[in-house]
Parts: sequence; structure tokens; C-alpha cells
Amino acid sequence: MKQIITIAITLLLLTTSTTYRVNAETPAPPNVSGDGIVLMDATTGEILYGKNIDATFPPASTTKIMTALLTLENCKLDDVVTVSNDFTTRNFKSLDGNKIYIQDGEQITVKDLLYALLLPSANDAAVALAEHISGSIPEFAKLMNERAKELGCTTANFQNPNGLYDNDHRVSAKDLALILRQLATHPEFSQIATTPRYTMAPTNKFDPVKTKFDRTLINEDKLVYKNLPSYYYEGIEGGKTGYTIQSLHSYVASATRDNHRLIVTILHSNDRTFFQDARNLFDYGFKNFDLKKLYSKGDIVTTFNESDGNKISLLASKDFYYVNDKTSNTVPAFNFNEASLKDKYFHKGDVVSNLDMKLNGKDIGTLALVSSADYNPNVNSIAKASENNLKNNRVAYGIGIVIILLLLNTYRLKRISAAKKRRYLKYRGLK
Repeated sequence: MKQIITIAITLLLLTTSTTYRVNAETPAPPNVSGDGIVLMDATTGEILYGKNIDATFPPASTTKIMTALLTLENCKLDDVVTVSNDFTTRNFKSLDGNKIYIQDGEQITVKDLLYALLLPSANDAAVALAEHISGSIPEFAKLMNERAKELGCTTANFQNPNGLYDNDHRVSAKDLALILRQLATHPEFSQIATTPRYTMAPTNKFDPVKTKFDRTLINEDKLVYKNLPSYYYEGIEGGKTGYTIQSLHSYVASATRDNHRLIVTILHSNDRTFFQDARNLFDYGFKNFDLKKLYSKGDIVTTFNESDGNKISLLASKDFYYVNDKTSNTVPAFNFNEASLKDKYFHKGDVVSNLDMKLNGKDIGTLALVSSADYNPNVNSIAKASENNLKNNRVAYGIGIVIILLLLNTYRLKRISAAKKRRYLKYRGLK
């Protein structure tokens, strides 16, 4: 019954979810195979094209990009992973499919396990990393889902580190893109994921001289092979394939050209055309969209006018980018509610407001504004009142001085008049 309900929900999403495009003027995207599709700008997180972006599907081995992300965030490449003495017995069901045949008690570096995880998609390498980080697969699955939520994922429900089929192990194309968006910020990912061929070092349990063969790992991602021009994609940073009978084909990859990084996710595809489909989606993105910087961190975005006429510059708290159709000259706009700051106290460096940035009427992100100076509305009011009082006092003082001078002058005139009268009377002999 649980499986029937899950299938019904998926079908409902597929029938109600519509194809997403940036705007009506954007050229039509290529026709690609897959029930869940996303083309995302990695810098802004904006989806440039998508189909059923929030519908969930079993992701198969594309799951391993989350395992790789948690490994890079929690381990060093030269850390040594020591698997348990009953590793193969305990994880028998989890070691199906591709593997490097890890032996009980074997010690392998994190670096070599990551190569095994991302190149030939070794399921036992995924389990070894999961147990090294969290102690068990269930605990690691909890960590996967917690990290997914931190990245903004809304549908991810991981049950294991390798993607072996589980009815509850599901994720959407959008969420998978968000995970790779974060993973692609780690340079170690591209270094490993674009390596066509890698030979693991000998371990305490594996000696190539004795076994007469070595652990040479072959990358399953054909877009990284320069000697395969029909597949190779210039600017590819790495990707991950996936397949099970129930999951069908899946693929997720990132590529960068001219400092513009794009993410492609293809889920639940019946066809084996995902490499060419990914190339076509990347071409569509790079051809039709530009990544532009609107503000650099510290740029003046707007000003706040104090009641005394002074202005406080409000600065961008970070670099702000946006993506636009190459045929459009429209720039982002925002509304700043200056009145909201009149009664606020803030210091230089404080975030005082958040601007909702819009492009063609659509929300494209939020930019926090930082004050370039202190502001205290009470001090400002007191200062203004003091200034007015000072002006009034100056006027009153001036009037007082004038009155005093007039009185003194009147008194002086009276003295002069009295003196003149005495001299006259004396002259006339009357006094």
C-alpha cells in the first residue's frame, strides 16, 4: 500500500507540474529525456529551465554527491579509514553493484575512497566513508538529510550513502542540483571527478604485487574524456551517473565557462542519452544567459536621509549577482522603505534593512544593507532641539543687548542734557 501511495503521488506531481522557463522571451530549451530536469545557475541558485523540479525520484548513484560533500566537509584527504573486521558481513546487502572489494580490517585513505566513490561509483567505498564519519549507515543518513535541509532542500529523503534502491530513498531534481551546487565549491571535487583514470595505493590488505593486479579506477563520466570529442564538454567540473532498474538513468554535473557555473540534473530517464542531454542543456544555458554582478560588497546601494539633512550611505553586505537573458537589458529593481529606519538605533557596520530584489517582476534574491555610520534618533532629536534652542537664545541675547544699549544711550543722553542745563544756568548766574 505504501508503495502504491508513493507511485500515485509521483504520478500526480508529473501530471500537475509544468515546465519552468525564465521568461516567455527566452528561446525554447532543447528536448531532453528525463522526468525530472533542472538547469540551475550555481551562483544565484536560479533555475533557468526545469521540468517537474520538485517531484521526487529514486536517485541511484547520484546519491554519492551528498556522500562526497559530507566527506569533504568532515574529513581530510589524508585521513586513514579503518573498516571493521566484520565490515563485509554487516554490510552484505549494501555492497551490491560496483565496488573495489574492500576487505575486513582494511585501511584506506579518504582520498582513495573518494576516487573510488566518484569514478567507478563503488558502493563499498560509500559505506566505508559513511561509517567512518557517523559510525553507521542510519546515522549517516540522518546527517545527509540534516545537511540537505541546511542547503535549502525540501524533498530529500536519503536512506543510504550509495543510492541502492530503497522505496523511501528519494530526492528531486532541484534538491540534487542544490547539493552539487555546494559540492562544486570544493576544488577537490573537480580535481577528483575530472580524472579519467586513477590507481589506488596499496593497503595493509591489498598488495598489487601479490594479487598480480591493481585497483585502477575508470571514470564513468564520459564528459571528462578529451579523447572522446563526441562526449567531452569544455569546462566540465565533474558529474555523477546513476542507474538501477527501479531508478532508471540519472545524471548530475557542473560546468563553468567565463566564471559562469551551471548545474544540470537529469532524473528518471528511460534513455541512455543523458550525456548528450546534459551537453545540450549546458549549451543552452551558456548561449542564452549571462551572469552579471549588480553590486560588489561595500558598494553604495542607497542612502538614508537624517532629519537634519545629513545622509548615511547604505552599503551592499555582499557581492550580488543576477542572471538575465542575453537579449534583455533589464536591470534588477528594489523598493527601499526609508521611513522604517527613522526610529531605529544602529551603528556603523550593522545590517539595517533587507532589500527584495526583483527582475522583470520576479524575486531574484535578497540583499542586506549595512550602515556606513552610527545613527541614534534620540541624539539626533536632542541635537536638533539644542540647535534650535541655541538659535533662539542667540536671538533673545541679541535683543537684550540692543535694549541695554538703548537704555544706556538714553541715560547718557539724559546726563548730557542735565550737564548742559547746569552749564547754561551757571553762565546766566542763576545758580
